[in-house]
Amino acid sequence: MSAAGTDAAVRARPIGVFDSGVGGLTVLRALRAAMPAESFLYLGDTARLPYGTKSNHTVVRYAIQAADELVERDIKCLVVACNTAAGAALPAMRERYGSLPVIGVIEPGARAACEATRNGRIAVLGTDSTVRGGAYTRAILALNPQAQVSAIACSVFVALAEEGWTEGAVAAAAAARYLQPLLKDAAATPDTLVLGCTHFPVLAAVIAAVLGGGVRIVDSALTTAIAVRAELERGGLLRTSATETAVGAVAGNELKFLATDGVERFAAIGGRFLGQTIDPAAVELIDL
Repeated sequence: MSAAGTDAAVRARPIGVFDSGVGGLTVLRALRAAMPAESFLYLGDTARLPYGTKSNHTVVRYAIQAADELVERDIKCLVVACNTAAGAALPAMRERYGSLPVIGVIEPGARAACEATRNGRIAVLGTDSTVRGGAYTRAILALNPQAQVSAIACSVFVALAEEGWTEGAVAAAAAARYLQPLLKDAAATPDTLVLGCTHFPVLAAVIAAVLGGGVRIVDSALTTAIAVRAELERGGLLRTSATETAVGAVAGNELKFLATDGVERFAAIGGRFLGQTIDPAAVELIDL
């Protein structure tokens, strides 16, 4: 095969996306919008969620097992669409997979927040584990040591997102309860807020309504998609046309799902996050 043919074959490989469950489908949705010619392979480790209740050692082990499954399926880039896994396992993954691009959701979100803020006050909404681990705070302070970071655990948001209660009185009441501490002192109110959980973008509208127009919301799904596209462009790996073909390569725009348990539930709930119906028959059940 010619060098050009080899390059085309590499570009035609799918992008692997990994999460402990269905929340990472918001990242997949943003990735597909940013790179419509690409094919994607999504793995949700639904048998072992939530990762947030596990020890750091266990999270790293689970994440590596899931990533190995994707790497064995010949992906060209790995996206860690799980805040807990990105905070705990990203260094180990980058060391393990060598030249394979490995991108997590935390670094792009932190960078975007630092670029967006005008007063240096940044709030992060996440799950208990993400807030407790402090990965966003560390990433933000590494970029801007003068930043003032407030982190709030919003676990009820996860349940609301999975139930589809993303608007209305219940969602608004939960948002008001969580966000009220940020609004008590106008002089100390953050001007930038990071949605530090992949479940939270579906609640962005109700969060914005509580905060008002003066606070910029950073969606880590969107910022991750931008980072992945830029990384692929730098490495000559971006597929710009779904019709670009090579020997043994698949056509572009393919979308495949893997789950470790609950295929029916994965499809039913996942469709809300992806923004389109998922056929349970299209989800491959695997064992890690």
